[in-house]
Amino acid sequence: MSETAGVAIAKGIPTAEKAESMPKNETGRGVSELLARLLEREKQVTRREEALRSREVTLNRIQKEVTANLRALEEAETRLEETMAVAGTAAESDLDRLTRVYENMKPKDAVALFQEMTPTFAAGFLGRMKPDAAAAVMSGLRPETAYSVSLILSGRNLNAPTD
Repeated sequence: MSETAGVAIAKGIPTAEKAESMPKNETGRGVSELLARLLEREKQVTRREEALRSREVTLNRIQKEVTANLRALEEAETRLEETMAVAGTAAESDLDRLTRVYENMKPKDAVALFQEMTPTFAAGFLGRMKPDAAAAVMSGLRPETAYSVSLILSGRNLNAPTD
């Protein structure tokens, strides 16, 4: 006897064997046929329940993995932001230090260095320098270099919002 039949007996549902001897219903189908269909339906429902339980287990595992990955990603993002902040501070510190060095150089020596720089690079430092030190360097540059640097300095904030 099958396990399903045992369940059917326990529930008081006739088994396929007992259903054979039972009378036919009005539509002509035997109770055994109806019982067989019910038992098959029960098997289908059981298989679907098992598949759903399996899916639920899989989804729970995936959800845990996604949550762990998200947590790891957030931690990595935090570490990256901290690293970038340190690097940004270090870079700014280096630029400040180098700007002070250029400001404290004799103008003639600074002019020789600035003359070798690209106009954009030179403008970056001259824009950070004290006005009197920057003026001393600009006055010693070749006119075309001073003009290029002036154009860059004057246009740096051209597209900045005014409101």
